[in-house]
Amino acid sequence: MTNNPVSGERADLLEFLGKHRHFLRHTAQGLTDEQASTRSTASELTIGGVIKHVSATEAHWAGFAQGKGGNLPTEYTPEVIAAWQDQFRLVEGETLADVLAEYEKVAAATDELVRTLDLDVSFELPSAPWQPPGVFWTVRRVFFHIAAETAQHSGHADIIRETIDGQKTMG
Repeated sequence: MTNNPVSGERADLLEFLGKHRHFLRHTAQGLTDEQASTRSTASELTIGGVIKHVSATEAHWAGFAQGKGGNLPTEYTPEVIAAWQDQFRLVEGETLADVLAEYEKVAAATDELVRTLDLDVSFELPSAPWQPPGVFWTVRRVFFHIAAETAQHSGHADIIRETIDGQKTMG
């Protein structure tokens, strides 16, 4: 890993990602595995599931930023749908500690990419029912997208946590 200091937009990206990752991790602070798996709102989301999803999403987009494409299913079978749903919850054998440890690894790997990748390189997004062909994103935009996803889901997790025991990330 590179320990070279960064400045400018790379420093801004790293700071923004770090801040929102901190908020997301904070929502899990002191929770048991049972609490991390608690559906405390009308949503299916749980804190453990949100962190697991954000980690998987970040890893996916980090791969895309390296030119590894975006492997989307071509058919949405019951198995594909079940695997997608499992991304949003702790499944048998998973613990909150495991999910948080994986998230730390993913975050460290993404941070290294922010430090080293050419931010101006662009790749075509995979075609999907919601995405027409011929749309390209720069590596820069991918990192903005990861930051936006993290911030949005951090807010979801904060609401879930506040409903569980009153703890708030801010305020």
